[in-house]
Amino acid sequence: MSSSSSTRYRSFFVFPILFAVLFLGLLIPSSADNRHVINFRSPGLYPEGLTWDPRDQHFLVGSLHSRTIHSVSDAGVIETLISDLDLPENSTILGLAVDSTNRRLLACIQSLPPLPPFSALASYDLRSGGRRVFLSPLPSLPGDDEDIARDVANDVAVDFKGNAYVTNSAKNFIWKVDRDGAASIFSKSPLFNSQPVAADADASFRDCGLNGIVYISKGYLLVVQSNTGKVFKVDEDSGNARLVLLNGDLIAADGMTRRRRDGTVMVVSQKKLWLLKSQDSWSEGVVYDEIDLDIEGFPTAVTVAGRDRIYVLYGRVMEGIMGSSYKEEGAREWFGIEEVWSEKEGGEDKIWLYVLIGFGFAYFCFWRFQMKKLITNMDKKIT
Repeated sequence: MSSSSSTRYRSFFVFPILFAVLFLGLLIPSSADNRHVINFRSPGLYPEGLTWDPRDQHFLVGSLHSRTIHSVSDAGVIETLISDLDLPENSTILGLAVDSTNRRLLACIQSLPPLPPFSALASYDLRSGGRRVFLSPLPSLPGDDEDIARDVANDVAVDFKGNAYVTNSAKNFIWKVDRDGAASIFSKSPLFNSQPVAADADASFRDCGLNGIVYISKGYLLVVQSNTGKVFKVDEDSGNARLVLLNGDLIAADGMTRRRRDGTVMVVSQKKLWLLKSQDSWSEGVVYDEIDLDIEGFPTAVTVAGRDRIYVLYGRVMEGIMGSSYKEEGAREWFGIEEVWSEKEGGEDKIWLYVLIGFGFAYFCFWRFQMKKLITNMDKKIT
């Protein structure tokens, strides 16, 4: 082989090999922790609720005492989106949900003791900068005395028609509020009171029943019960409930959300995040991952943001409930929204990545063999 042919031969192999090495280096995930951590400053906010606005691409958080709802960018820039001074003073804004169809934000409004009882659902128009559409007081069960045991509007989910479903954590039933603000008791299934309170339930959630709720487009809702750790499937028409059979109880569960891409449901507690899947429309389900969280941060809510990334809210609500408020000196100033990453899901992604790399390497070897034959034939013609 001539020197020019030898040089040409080497160039056909050296550069592709260098390219392949660089390409593989870029593809293989780094072992470093690249989770997205957002710290935002708002003295005395103590947010309990969190949701994601897919259109405006920012998070929305509530407040413990200030009657405000705020947007938080992925860089931690916080802005007051809604300040509703018509709400009872010191009202708490708990669960939040974005009605993407009608461009509305739904918020559970609650007055905590020693304030007079007040439970409502508020709807705000996101197209007009947060103008309130309605404020619907939520009805008590007939004969109930709220001075003895008050209702607690905790979390909210919304269907594609604009109907909202709100959990009552104190009385174990679900309200329904239509898109015009008409509120009614939707589901008070006996099943909600049939399960024993978990033996290890402490005072912080022993009396907390139905909590996080999500809507499934196939015609039902999923709702989790804090003090029993059970999950229920509730028909959106009849309100009838069924117990979802799981491989474990979600003790002290709080907020929940769902990833539309694959139907995975995420449930957060003050200690961990559970990831659940089902193959039979939630007659049964499996907890396939448990992720430890920062207990001190007191996580209460979880949402799915852009690119299907999972985030939890560290609002330190218990600290705020125990006395600190936005009006007091020394109230906490910084709070956090942090991405949570599943090692098991990441492992599956790596497997597919390595499969693709394997196919690519096989193709490269085949290409190398073909190029070697081509150069050999060219050299024969030259000689």
